[in-house]
Amino acid sequence: MTTEPALLLDGVEYAFEGRAMRFDLDVAAGEWLAVIGPSGAGKSTLIDLVAGFLRPGKGRILIAGADVTRRSPAERPLSVVFQEHNLFAHLDAFRNVALGIAPDLKLDAAGKAAVSKALDSVGLAGFENRRPAEMSGGERQRVALARAFLRERPLLLLDEPFAALGPALRREMMELLGTLRSRAGRSPLTVLMVTHHPEDARGRTNRTAFVEDGRIAALGNTEEILSAASGPVAQYLGL
Repeated sequence: MTTEPALLLDGVEYAFEGRAMRFDLDVAAGEWLAVIGPSGAGKSTLIDLVAGFLRPGKGRILIAGADVTRRSPAERPLSVVFQEHNLFAHLDAFRNVALGIAPDLKLDAAGKAAVSKALDSVGLAGFENRRPAEMSGGERQRVALARAFLRERPLLLLDEPFAALGPALRREMMELLGTLRSRAGRSPLTVLMVTHHPEDARGRTNRTAFVEDGRIAALGNTEEILSAASGPVAQYLGL
């Protein structure tokens, strides 16, 4: 019995300001894949193509076997957390999380309980009435994670969500992400994570993809990729 990959990019091409990018990638269900590489290499473009914010000129994007290449972002079975947490400043934490399951903010008792449980799962019980301006950067990202996991989509895209946090807080958020991921349903959630901090991937992610000049130049076991003795990955890592 063949299991469909959680995410497949098949000859996906995108041109930006005369620069041609091409991505081929196969992410297994339940895999946690890190995406690293220099600034401007195409990491965020890769995420935006998967999310549907950008349309490829050629190729296909499949999620769990379904072709989503021409689907809008809202039609794709995924959630996205960005570096800028994407919270609404005029809404409190409870309503920001509730948007994940009720865009009109109309919740029944079960929905309200689910939102409260989601906030509790990220350590924000009692923060329901706080607005983003009243919370720290780490607390705001916890709200964004709570909303993403409440949506219960099979694929989670992370575009440097913890980049602005200090090392200790970033490690704390990575540990929280791992805990939430392992609790999501009967099998771990599939995660595609862009990071400028390769150490975030070590000991956590299954594989790491190195993006250079608009393509995936290296892909493999995280420890092997981050221990490269020579080549472009080693140069990027300063080894």
